[in-house]
Amino acid sequence: MKELLRTTDPTVIAFASALLQGEDIDAFAMDVHMSILEGSIGILPRRLMVRDQDLYRARIVMADNGIPTGQ
Repeated sequence: MKELLRTTDPTVIAFASALLQGEDIDAFAMDVHMSILEGSIGILPRRLMVRDQDLYRARIVMADNGIPTGQ
């Protein structure tokens, strides 16, 4: 699995996941439960992971919808 994007905004993760699901690209959100450790203040970023073979297509979907991936 490869990291597609990293953000502290949970709405970006939800939107990106929905976009990827619409394109039949499986995505997995990591670090979602880290808020328990940080006290729910939202300073630790969450990551959205995709399969290696889907990374290129996933980056195109993100770019088409104005979501920066940092790559």
